[in-house]
Amino acid sequence: MNTELSRVEIDNLSVGYRQAGAGPPLVLLHGFLCDSRCWRRQLADLSREFTVIAWDAPGAGSSSDPPNSFALTDWSRCLGRFLDKLGIERAHIAGLSWGGVLAQDFHRLSPTRVSSLILADTYAGWKGSFPASIVEQRLVRCERDSDLPPTEFARRWVPEMFTDAAPPALLEELSAVFADFHPLGFRLMAKSLAETDTTTFLRRIDSPTLLLWGEADARSPVAIGEQLRDAIPGAGLELIAHAGHVSNMEQPAAFNTHVRRFCVAV
Repeated sequence: MNTELSRVEIDNLSVGYRQAGAGPPLVLLHGFLCDSRCWRRQLADLSREFTVIAWDAPGAGSSSDPPNSFALTDWSRCLGRFLDKLGIERAHIAGLSWGGVLAQDFHRLSPTRVSSLILADTYAGWKGSFPASIVEQRLVRCERDSDLPPTEFARRWVPEMFTDAAPPALLEELSAVFADFHPLGFRLMAKSLAETDTTTFLRRIDSPTLLLWGEADARSPVAIGEQLRDAIPGAGLELIAHAGHVSNMEQPAAFNTHVRRFCVAV
């Protein structure tokens, strides 16, 4: 499926997105080196039951870079205005990695707009899930690598997003996305992860919540999924076999089955 980009203007930012299908809205939030292209398989499959919308967050993909001062709450407010532009009052919100942290913060700001949460291979922010030393190491690496040439950047980062069994075509697909990364957007998103600790409000999440985790996720180990499951009232955790961090791309059939079943039942 080759869903064309559409575009809206929000507070002097041009925001690109892809949309497919009809039905209850399902909004997909990508990770910090991805963009809407990483949801290709979800747009194709889940659009049979849902209006599936995948944005390029400001600082990623086809969207404008945000100001240097942009923080997680700014992305959350931008997401709310994005939904306003599309005429969506309430939606299923699914976020992977950084997008999952954004989904948590969006729920904090606008809980009545969230029909359900799907949090995949994410964190309670890096600050809320790792020791300070690990957070610092991750942030330093992101800031350093943001200056790499695009092809070298992709070569270093893509392999750790999947299991060793991921086929070359999948690595090439994600490499093309990563090579288009925005250095500023990447640094700002990494900074937002390093500064965020969502554990202070996880117990106040009152929307039905599904946690989806690649069983072999090396960037966000399953223990972090268990941390979130134990903190969010009524949350369920499903493990996806033979999947790493970007589980929606590596095992799309299993990922989509879990999302479909959960959202239909809500």
